[in-house]
Amino acid sequence: MYIFITILIVIAAILLTLLVLVQNSKGGGLAAGFASGNQVMGAPKTADFLEKATWTLIALIIVFSIAAVGFSKGQEVVNEEQSAIVIDEAPAAPAAELPVEGE
Repeated sequence: MYIFITILIVIAAILLTLLVLVQNSKGGGLAAGFASGNQVMGAPKTADFLEKATWTLIALIIVFSIAAVGFSKGQEVVNEEQSAIVIDEAPAAPAAELPVEGE
């Protein structure tokens, strides 16, 4: 589950990067390409959509990050228990004897 959430975080970060690159810091960006304000996806509607999509992706990244921390703590406990079992059950290795020359 931890890997799945990590993949979702990466996808959301890539989408967020693309959304930020599409926007113009001066208020133009993708919305500047539309001349008419009466269109269904005109300049104001496009800017509103991009802003809402940006904030939604930011919120998703925060939620997924918190969930990933929760799942990583659960895996850490399991890994510690498994490693303790392996260490406790491992037999002591006998000292290796070197062959003597001349035998």
